[in-house]
Amino acid sequence: MAATLGYDGVEVMVWTDAVSQDAGALRGLASHYGVPVLSVHAPCLLVTQRVWSSDPWERLRRAAVLAETLGAPTVVVHPPFTWQRDYARSFGAGLARLAAKHPDVSIAVENMYPVRMAGREFVPYVPGWDPTDTGYDAYTLDLSHCAASRTDPLVMADTMGAQLAHVHLGDGTGEGRDEHLVPGRGNQPCGELLASLAGRGFTGSVAVEVATRKASSRAVREADLRESLAYAREHLATGPRSARAGSHA
Repeated sequence: MAATLGYDGVEVMVWTDAVSQDAGALRGLASHYGVPVLSVHAPCLLVTQRVWSSDPWERLRRAAVLAETLGAPTVVVHPPFTWQRDYARSFGAGLARLAAKHPDVSIAVENMYPVRMAGREFVPYVPGWDPTDTGYDAYTLDLSHCAASRTDPLVMADTMGAQLAHVHLGDGTGEGRDEHLVPGRGNQPCGELLASLAGRGFTGSVAVEVATRKASSRAVREADLRESLAYAREHLATGPRSARAGSHA
């Protein structure tokens, strides 16, 4: 689908699906379709806690090796969960050690959001959902997560500064949940953020991350992804185009 629609590449989410974990299979698919893997999302979601290993450091290490093997310059990782005490305690130092072993790969920590349920709010991450409060060598900016946390993505991009390595493009309404809408269908400054990237010296990739599970047909899914790609290219083109558009697979 990415090849058909003309995306520059894809981000691979390492999942329970065996192909997403297999460098040889991914390399074969990229070659067959002429669509490179531009970023790898490490298996750090609740449902991927047993992918490759129960050890979060081993999962992250293997994600870095996978990215290196595929020639993908970025690995996306979430902040540690609150129950991952040992992992959280050494997270910053561990990232630095891993980056030193894989100098061609940026391990970019993604901004998350507080969870709101039954009128209550809690943060399942340590030390918090905003990685800029701690400070890391590289960041992934997710606009849908900004909407869910009610954070201005332009301000967050300013805070991330030169360490902004990767962008997840999706919209939201600011209602406190992660929506991953097609850009332009929410109220986030998606276009303004994209247009600002060249002036920020950004040379990474922009991964379209929109929810299509409720699409009633393949044609509707393709239409949403085509609209997202057109939006990204239109707004990236307002300045010197240094970023590439990829879809999240």
